[in-house]
Amino acid sequence: MSLFDAGERANRLEAQPLAARMRPRSLDEFVGQRHFLGEGKLLRRLLQADRLGSVIFYGPPGSGKTTLARLLAGESRSHFQQLSAVAAGVKELRELLAAAYDRLSAEGRRTLLFVDEIHRFNKAQQDVLLPDVEEGVVILVGATTENPFFTINSALVSRSRVFQFQPLTIDDIKTLLLRAIADEERGLGRYNILMHDDALQFLAEVSDGDARQALSALEVGVLSSADRASEKVPLEFTRQLAEESVQRKAIQYDRQGDAHYDSISALIKSIRGSDPDAALYWLARMLEGGEDVRFLARRLVILASEDVGNADPRALPLAVATAHACELAGLPECQLNLAQAVIYLACAPKSNSATTGIYEARADVREGRLLPVPVHLRDAHYGGAKRLGHGAGYQYAHDTPDAVAAQDYLGVEKEYYRPTNRGFEQELAARLEYLRAKLREGKQK
Repeated sequence: MSLFDAGERANRLEAQPLAARMRPRSLDEFVGQRHFLGEGKLLRRLLQADRLGSVIFYGPPGSGKTTLARLLAGESRSHFQQLSAVAAGVKELRELLAAAYDRLSAEGRRTLLFVDEIHRFNKAQQDVLLPDVEEGVVILVGATTENPFFTINSALVSRSRVFQFQPLTIDDIKTLLLRAIADEERGLGRYNILMHDDALQFLAEVSDGDARQALSALEVGVLSSADRASEKVPLEFTRQLAEESVQRKAIQYDRQGDAHYDSISALIKSIRGSDPDAALYWLARMLEGGEDVRFLARRLVILASEDVGNADPRALPLAVATAHACELAGLPECQLNLAQAVIYLACAPKSNSATTGIYEARADVREGRLLPVPVHLRDAHYGGAKRLGHGAGYQYAHDTPDAVAAQDYLGVEKEYYRPTNRGFEQELAARLEYLRAKLREGKQK
């Protein structure tokens, strides 16, 4: 050990951002993820029983994946080795696995291999891990912000337990912020900080469950204002200072990942459930995240028929007009067109009778015996058709007083369309009752 080691270590610590300095040193200091790390929960039980195997940590940034991986190495008394999937190749990975094998053979000590952004490993790189994971040479801890069931080899997933991290709660973030303010060794305790309650609440809310964002904003606010503080005059950390420290927050949104599918699902279900306020929020969330407005417009066109249908026939033309408006106006102006359509569709009466009708009819076509076209409905214009009797007996609907020709149009009894009693479909239901009665007369002749 060099005489300068302590000073060098202190210099390195000082250079680290607050979020890195405040990493928990034990499981007792770890905040969040109680659903699998709380007392009596699965990961805690595995550690207590010394049965930790390979795991995949899946969740948003700043939720503690890297921190927990480091803590697991200490709890399992394993050698910790970290690798970034962005920078590492197969050669480096093989060398690390060979060293882990030698360490286990010579010392009886396993290696906890933490692979950050493991979803960025290609299939060949992931396959290299399989034998040593299966033999227990390494305890793999893979961290990813992407759904592992889509982005990681199924063989590797099947050999690992998947733990889904949730964004930290507002109370969790407050705990971390107050801890950093009080800690004199690693945090900002050497500054005389008076944190205002509304500023603390703002930082906890605006960070979206990301501890790194919250601590970074706190550090920016304190360091940029440190000259205002002294032993007698504290640094007033106000709501205004908090807002200045955050500036504009980054929206966590991946147009190809889970956020895309989960958000559009929430938007569609909010409109279907007739909640325009929730629908506007999810629309805003997707727009702020950079979602393609054409994708949003297409989904509204589909929804207009799928969930509103004939309960309000104006919904589909409005949705189509919105799609055209998005092409013509573009952002930011077309957000108004999208908002108008979302509000209208959410407030419109709902019917999925068109949806169920076509689904049932297609299922009959796919799975049942195909129905022949009744002879009187067949085309009589091509050569020889009339000699075959095609079109014989067909009644032209406009020749009847009410333009309803009482004849059989299918050959079997079927009712695919079952209108609701909501909106305009009430009127359709009443007319349909008359129409079906008239058509039954024709079938009975």
